[in-house]
Amino acid sequence: MQKLGDFKLPHFFNYPPYFTLQPVRDTREKQIQLWKELILDYCRTQKIFVIGLEEDFPLFSNSVIERSLSHEARQAFLSALVSDGRAEWLDKGHRKCLILWHRIQDWADIILHFVKNNGLEDSVMTVEEIRSGVESRGTELQGIDRTILMRALKLLEQKGKLAIFKGSSTDDEGIKFSV
Repeated sequence: MQKLGDFKLPHFFNYPPYFTLQPVRDTREKQIQLWKELILDYCRTQKIFVIGLEEDFPLFSNSVIERSLSHEARQAFLSALVSDGRAEWLDKGHRKCLILWHRIQDWADIILHFVKNNGLEDSVMTVEEIRSGVESRGTELQGIDRTILMRALKLLEQKGKLAIFKGSSTDDEGIKFSV
């Protein structure tokens, strides 16, 4: 089995037709499903939050079989993730895609578990402490994309689980948990 760093690639990754958009609808649907799962799994394990359509992305080419995905195929696979609510385009030109290997609600749940597991109920933290503080080391929150984190925090704020306090800069925005 081929690997990309410490990531095990699925068998289809060495099958040249999977690097070409398939013309038969049923085959294309299966192909798209396999690619969606691969992209989400890879991004989750490698903590990748943004994929640039025109940038080199390790999954989009396989030097062993000398194949690369076309721009059209990349767009199709990322658009399928967007349609499933597992990604969002970050720009109108659809050149950068925010990958949601956890949905925003799931990130909100992860934050709540983090707060409870670390005894942070009724405490105050900065947004940066959630992303890179001592408590977040080794958790899924370590290094979380700021856009995703802020959306999950705003969702929790709407549910009355916390309050967000604006600081003088984005680095010192505060969160008061009331779980």
